Amino acid sequence: MKRLAIILTLVVASLAWTACIPRYTLNGASIDYSVYHTISFGEFPIRAALVYPPLQSMFENRMTDMIAQQTRLRVVDNRNADLHMEGEITNYQLSPQAVGEDAYASQTRLTITVKVKYVNNKNQALSKDLSFSAYRDFSSSELLVDVQDELCNQICKDLSDLIFNATLGDW
Repeated sequence: MKRLAIILTLVVASLAWTACIPRYTLNGASIDYSVYHTISFGEFPIRAALVYPPLQSMFENRMTDMIAQQTRLRVVDNRNADLHMEGEITNYQLSPQAVGEDAYASQTRLTITVKVKYVNNKNQALSKDLSFSAYRDFSSSELLVDVQDELCNQICKDLSDLIFNATLGDW
């Protein structure tokens, strides 16, 4: 009987101990799933002076995939979802970075800027209008058309991470 009491005490103590341990998510999301169930995305049209047509769908797909993979939110087409994101791609720019001995650029930087309107339909005080930029450098000896897809994919990943952390991650 004494042995059963000791075992029972240990079980109750271990359960109490694990209940007091804080839980952290590895994706950085701080979403109260008892309040938020759905998210919707508007379009992110390209409003930059220089246009790379595949960029819009590349960015939109990256964002929706990230939300679907890293949260339990259901992506819906209803603008009145619990959360909503829309915006525009405002900058797609090439700029020289490093100048070589011959006075020509040896590195070129591709910068993409996205303006995001994040709407929290459950708590309007948490809604935000934000702007994010990310870039990648590449050798000027390479043609943009040869590296453009890979650079845009990498930049879209960086932008998605920044947007996720600033909105759903609440950093």
